[in-house]
Amino acid sequence: MKLVRFGLVGQEKPGLIDNEGRVRDLSAIIPDLAGEHLSADTMGKLASLDTNTLPLVEGTPQQDLRLGACVNKVGKFICIGLNYADHAAESGMPVPAEPVIFSKWTSAIVGPNDDVKIPKGSEKTDWEVELGVIIGEGGSDIDEADAMKHVAGFCVINDVSERAFQLEGTGTWDKGKGCDTFGPTGPWLVTPDEVGDSNDLGIWLEIDGKRYQNGSTSTMVFKVPHLIAYCSRFMSLQPGDIISTGTPPGVGLGLNPPLYLKGGEEMKLGIDKLGVQCQKVVKA
Repeated sequence: MKLVRFGLVGQEKPGLIDNEGRVRDLSAIIPDLAGEHLSADTMGKLASLDTNTLPLVEGTPQQDLRLGACVNKVGKFICIGLNYADHAAESGMPVPAEPVIFSKWTSAIVGPNDDVKIPKGSEKTDWEVELGVIIGEGGSDIDEADAMKHVAGFCVINDVSERAFQLEGTGTWDKGKGCDTFGPTGPWLVTPDEVGDSNDLGIWLEIDGKRYQNGSTSTMVFKVPHLIAYCSRFMSLQPGDIISTGTPPGVGLGLNPPLYLKGGEEMKLGIDKLGVQCQKVVKA
């Protein structure tokens, strides 16, 4: 299934993408794509619905029908740094011996086609396309062999980053990663049965039509089950938490010379089977 949240900012409703690519309203079935409504039981009930009996929503998603972030009420937005060996190299950092964990503030989360705002004082706003994992069943100290049982679905994440805030002065990764609009999420939550092998998906990003990132999740240093198990050692994972799994090479920081967003650009990014995002970059 492809599950979405559609509507105006703050008024989103849950929906499902039918076989014709149209949105069907799920708000009579579940109140939102959040928390307990991401459980395996709920996903099973949604999968058993006759899609044709659900109300049809007017408009074309991502055109004249806005999509919000595909999950709401996110408790933790967990990110993994340097999880592609070639991205670590372009960043001038060693491949980590174990996953590097940091957080984005949940206030960074926006819809997949909402504007990305360059914060005041920024001179080094950058892009990072990433595979997002949405937790459906919570737990701590999760065994890697059982990790995928805790996944509600996958999505596209743009881990927008301000490198000076992140790396210079008193910079920290969370400060450089958590600015408002720095977490476009979606367009949809795709359930694991439809994704198949999440460790073998093409992943890419373009700025104004020029492709800068073009990789595959097969080159991740640490795969999804390991990341879930590892993170759950240090915090309980809860329904609706997101794990953003790292980015392939081609970010602005790694170019020679480096290239950063100034405002007016269009970012377009996607992952096989998970859809495409497109954001206009504007100055705050």
